[in-house]
Amino acid sequence: MRAILIGRFQPPHLGHMEVIKKILEEVDELIIGIGSAQESHTVQNPFTAGERMLMLLRSLVEEGLDLSRILVVPIPDINNNALWVSHVLSFSPPFSIVYTRNPLVARLFKEAGFEVRSFPAYSRREYQGTEIRRRMLAGEAWEHLVPKAVVEVIKEIKGVERLKEISQSDTA
Repeated sequence: MRAILIGRFQPPHLGHMEVIKKILEEVDELIIGIGSAQESHTVQNPFTAGERMLMLLRSLVEEGLDLSRILVVPIPDINNNALWVSHVLSFSPPFSIVYTRNPLVARLFKEAGFEVRSFPAYSRREYQGTEIRRRMLAGEAWEHLVPKAVVEVIKEIKGVERLKEISQSDTA
């Protein structure tokens, strides 16, 4: 059985890691779709698809997960819900199960005939990219919310500095 989990992973956090481990208990293979792959260098999407893939892969290795069971693919936005499922399929190997907590994603895949499963939210108030990026911008502690590998990649790419620079307005 092969499943897909799609997220923006801006950045990957400990909640994502828990969800991935739980899904791998239920399926043989997992495709992780990096959503909004074309987006980067904005406050909502500060990291490139390649950087997010690196963060995820290093975190999966750090967790000791079997990478032969995991494939990470970039999926750019299409902004057309009627075509979105076929768009995702064009960027991904075949799968039969979709894991999501997003009601629209669930509806679109159900209508296309896929089995859709949910998963528990792991401390959703803390473990969400919006909160982690807010903490980065505010100079607050964020490192404890993400895998060590993500902290290392963000430091390597000067991600916090990038986020702070791009968040500044050019109107003084």
